[in-house]
Amino acid sequence: MRARAPRALRAPGAPGAQRDSYALFLLPGALAFLTVIVVPFLMNTGVSFTDWQGVGSPSWSGLANYRELVDDTEFWESFRHSLFMVVAMAAIPTAVGLVLAAALFDYVGKHFGSRIAAVLRACFYLPQVLPIAVAGIVWSWILAPDNGSLNELLEAVGLGGWRQDWLGDPDVALYSVMGVMVWVQLGFPLVVFMAGLQRVDPQLHEAAELDGAGWWRRFRHITLPQIRPELYVVLTWCTIAALKVFGAVYVLTKGGPGGATDVPSYFSFTTFFEKTQVGYGAAISTVLTVIILALSLIGLRLQTRAEDAEEGART
Repeated sequence: MRARAPRALRAPGAPGAQRDSYALFLLPGALAFLTVIVVPFLMNTGVSFTDWQGVGSPSWSGLANYRELVDDTEFWESFRHSLFMVVAMAAIPTAVGLVLAAALFDYVGKHFGSRIAAVLRACFYLPQVLPIAVAGIVWSWILAPDNGSLNELLEAVGLGGWRQDWLGDPDVALYSVMGVMVWVQLGFPLVVFMAGLQRVDPQLHEAAELDGAGWWRRFRHITLPQIRPELYVVLTWCTIAALKVFGAVYVLTKGGPGGATDVPSYFSFTTFFEKTQVGYGAAISTVLTVIILALSLIGLRLQTRAEDAEEGART
């Protein structure tokens, strides 16, 4: 019989060996994700199928909590409020952040220097790094009905008739929280878009300008298509942040007055801890997690398509 040739040893620098070494570096992160995300989510999902007050042994209730959730008007009202938060934390910051990023990049950076643009960018981004508890307390002082800074300013400029109980009036409270969240969220799209604008080929703008295209036409037909992946990233990230917003509502209004600013995450919190309906609170958080996961997958899919289309246009 013909002897079989010995299998060649894999060289330390071979691609397969490099992939194996990369997998070792990914292992701690995978274990942390499994421990911190996957296992608690599965445990929470299991609790959502039970009737439990947090003490004693839970009793299996099947889909009873989810059936109750479908008919719960308070939950759907809180979910409607979260759609307002999507407008305040995703739609408005994305549109305004895009305009501000273009202004800082195309005008301020070119006429006043990149250092001034960087300082302004940092000022806009500052609310993102402030603890939401600190920011919420400061804004509660500003929006206070009696001696709040906003009402005092309106009084000083002759608009005393516009004074409001900004956080205590059910007709105004949600819009006040939305205004605060626009201020908090604006810096993130601004920074992402400014980073995206730096990779746009300036020769395309120069050629379009020589052909007589104005700033708006160049921005619409050159800049926006080039930063489409950044648009999907910002919209996905900000929408997820809006759906799971909790800290600002807790600090500013605690869901009040009369549930006017309640959102699903805070509704789940109060159901879980204050009403001690643990199984029902777990069902609310499970539904919210599934919705966020679905939106994340859709956003990643759209981002991948945009990146593939950009690569195809380059080649």
